[in-house]
Amino acid sequence: MSMEQIKHPSSKADIVLNITRGHFATGHSHINYYIDVTAQKFCLSEARKVAQALAREYKAVTLIDTILCLDGTEVIAACMASEMTKAGYMNINQDQDMNVLTPERTVGSQLIFRENTAPLINGKNVLILMASVSTGYTAKSAIETIAYYGGHAVGIASIFASVKEVGGLPVNCLFDPKDLPDYMTSDAPDCPLCRAGQRLDAIVNSFGYSKL
Repeated sequence: MSMEQIKHPSSKADIVLNITRGHFATGHSHINYYIDVTAQKFCLSEARKVAQALAREYKAVTLIDTILCLDGTEVIAACMASEMTKAGYMNINQDQDMNVLTPERTVGSQLIFRENTAPLINGKNVLILMASVSTGYTAKSAIETIAYYGGHAVGIASIFASVKEVGGLPVNCLFDPKDLPDYMTSDAPDCPLCRAGQRLDAIVNSFGYSKL
């Protein structure tokens, strides 16, 4: 099956994602859609749209000291921090400083912080920001890492998510499986596409995809 490219708008914001239908392998599962968030992560105007939409969930009700960036979401995080700290009676974080931090990954993909960055987690309220949450494996690892370094995870924000909560925290997203009714994620041994004999089209991760 050849890969089919689709443009899909969000019902929550003026954002359009480039989506490719096919058979893909991630580090933790097999999926049938690759959701391209390149523009949203690296184009300032698109990142601002995402940031404004995601920030609405937290501006008035959630104290945040640090935004923990996964999947290359630093530009979105910086825009969110700016949005949530500007003056306004609805901004609980107004006029406060906010940290934007990316964890280091070990060879085994464990998240760590060095002595100079750990203080930005210790004793802080931390919002986890991701491009997508499919299995929840990475988000759960981030929650555990934040707790290990003495921080308190207060939420998970993502452009796309196929789960509603991870580790007891709700996932705030702009796109979910309701936007892609036939979206599928499964463990590799249980993948229905593999069982049907459909070859993998590509290997995907937060950097993009590589065709096989």
